Amino acid sequence: MARTSDVAAKPAAAGSAAARAGRRAGRSTTIRGTEVRTAYLFVLPALLVYALFMLFPFVTSIYYSFTSWDGVSLDLPFVGFENYTSMFDDGELFGAFRNNLVWIVVGTIAPVAIGLTLALMLWTQKVGSLAFRTLYFLPYITPVVIIGIVWGWIYNPLFGGLNKLLEFIGLDSLTRGWLGDPGTALAAVLVAAVWGAFGFVTLLLFAGLQSVDLSLVEAAAIDGANWWQRARHVIIPEIAPVLTLVTAITLIGGFAVVDFVLIMTGGGPGTASQVLGLYAYKNGFQINKVGYGAAVSTVITILTLVAAIAFVRLRERGRDGG
Repeated sequence: MARTSDVAAKPAAAGSAAARAGRRAGRSTTIRGTEVRTAYLFVLPALLVYALFMLFPFVTSIYYSFTSWDGVSLDLPFVGFENYTSMFDDGELFGAFRNNLVWIVVGTIAPVAIGLTLALMLWTQKVGSLAFRTLYFLPYITPVVIIGIVWGWIYNPLFGGLNKLLEFIGLDSLTRGWLGDPGTALAAVLVAAVWGAFGFVTLLLFAGLQSVDLSLVEAAAIDGANWWQRARHVIIPEIAPVLTLVTAITLIGGFAVVDFVLIMTGGGPGTASQVLGLYAYKNGFQINKVGYGAAVSTVITILTLVAAIAFVRLRERGRDGG
């Protein structure tokens, strides 16, 4: 009789345990649902701000690119793809595109190379590291307007520090109006932009270096690897994700550059230093061809996305293959 009651009690106990488990699962689901709703409430304000100031202007710009709006009248004549097809006959646009290519190549490679070198030096040299990091990062947090004005003084043909230095070391033949010479204007602005950007790269790569496995570096040193070999085969692969991120950000900035060129040369002399972003700005806000300026901006966005995605995929494919 006792055995019969024990047998009968087992299904009842199992059912009770299942019920408790079900209640716990229900409470857990309710808690997770509450957490998700709370997360949405925190994200929603930022999402609304992003939609208002980023997504809405972007979609509006795409619409304007299919019109011949002058930015003043209430009429927005729809012209279809006319703005895009007319780009193929726009020599000034292709000149700006060539300048952008130079900016993208030099403006990406130079700050990343300088930043990586400085980050490795700071990482291996602990004495004074904080002071140097602060010093290197100062140009990045300095307003672009101030950087442009200061470098404009440096390049000044009459009292600029660069020409004075060249005269002092006996290279008078190299002195010139750097920002007024079509052959040097773009390069001069690029130097100022690289100076303003390398600190950001240095700081991010230095942060990435903190996660490097030192035992691997020490093992490579024991095996006889020199500093360059350790950096190339051990350290840099360890910070590859951070390096990819920094390079992608710098690459995107090369397509979107406007500020340095606008402040230092205005695209001149002539169109010698004009880039796509400045050309779009001039069309949209100076000569009232908003539709064409919006089309150029859309093309810049497409080129930026394609280049960034292609770079990241190639970089990740290289890592997987390596």
